[in-house]
Amino acid sequence: MCGGRGTRLGDGEKPLAAVAGRPMVDRALDALAASRVETAYAAVSPHTPRTRERLVERQSGGGTEPEPEPPELAVVDTPGDGYVADLQAALAEGPTAPTLALAVDLPLLDGATVDAVLDAHAAAAADALSVRVPAARKRELGASADAATRYEETPADRVPAGVNVVGALDGAGDEAARVTRDARLAVNVNRPGDRRLAERILAGDPDAPALPSGGVGWLDAGDAGEGSAGGESR
Repeated sequence: MCGGRGTRLGDGEKPLAAVAGRPMVDRALDALAASRVETAYAAVSPHTPRTRERLVERQSGGGTEPEPEPPELAVVDTPGDGYVADLQAALAEGPTAPTLALAVDLPLLDGATVDAVLDAHAAAAADALSVRVPAARKRELGASADAATRYEETPADRVPAGVNVVGALDGAGDEAARVTRDARLAVNVNRPGDRRLAERILAGDPDAPALPSGGVGWLDAGDAGEGSAGGESR
């Protein structure tokens, strides 16, 4: 999803905001390129015309620097009416369910994390998968967590990570949920402080949390605290 205004970040179009010198939209595509995802649909909006230009350039193989081998890339125009409305508009353009939906503001994401989410969806045997992070973990990391982003039907101490596997366009079917403390899924860059945090982690700052690698550790169902890997919540 590449249609955000980025007003809280205060740096123009959110997908083009650089983290450690690289635009977040490119970081998201890098993560997909390192995963087993074969086709990416980049949903842009009237709020992100320069992002659209950047994506079309990358789609055509243009640009001044070599990019990682990408999945097949399609640019989809959405109305810019908010995340849910734009996601529905993007899904109506052709992706077949189930579809991985990824917010562009997760600069720590890598291919192993994307594949772990796909594996979790397959193991859950559900139509859709919601990935969530304990709000306490975001506070521990120093990352922002807005109450407005929480799912009303979930416990108040878990917030959406910005990565989901979406089922049917009409919302039919069941949804599984997995919870993780993994920093790659816990740091959404919405504010300048989030960007500074992500850059410190990427730089290996000894005073910053370590950047995980490999697969994702999922918390047991019903455990939003320390927990252990494995389990799922429906």
